[in-house]
Amino acid sequence: MGVIMGGRRGDTREQIRRVALELFAEQGYEKTSLREIAERLGVTKAALYYHFKTKEDIIASLFDEFGEKVDELVAWARTEPMTREHRVEVLERYAELLRGPAGDLMRFMSQNQQEIRDLKPGEDARARFRTLARVLADDRDTVIDQLRARVSIMALHTSVFLAHDMDISDDERHEAALEIAMELIGGADRGRRAAEREERPAS
Repeated sequence: MGVIMGGRRGDTREQIRRVALELFAEQGYEKTSLREIAERLGVTKAALYYHFKTKEDIIASLFDEFGEKVDELVAWARTEPMTREHRVEVLERYAELLRGPAGDLMRFMSQNQQEIRDLKPGEDARARFRTLARVLADDRDTVIDQLRARVSIMALHTSVFLAHDMDISDDERHEAALEIAMELIGGADRGRRAAEREERPAS
């Protein structure tokens, strides 16, 4: 049935997802078929069907795994008051998450925006990004600070694909994007303190 069946099921699924993302990046989601994914892996279509019936199943599994990690981060972030230090740690943890397969998923989203717009996993991912942004800066913050939170997250996302052609290492890209995100989010704490001072009754 092909080499794909030789390893453990979890390893096999990872291999399929990795190869699928490679092909989606090379030729686009719509133009890639399950047959091509199977051929790249050196297995039959039937062997691939054992794990995933459709391309959307492959993408959904990637988004589900990523979504679970974002949900865990959001739950942890809500356990502490959102001070500047806590915001920094939330962003650091999210940036670290994007260093793994999630980074490839962000690249896929950028390259296949039209297709993702029509897929439910894409809708769920966008909802999670908004939730994470609201954790960093909510309705108590100024509009500017709420936008800062969203742009700080986008800085981490876009570094994955906008810096792809730059002659830098993944570590350099990661550190630069994180520094930009930190500069953006640092203003949110100043904005909230200013808003609190304005609301405080005069003595």
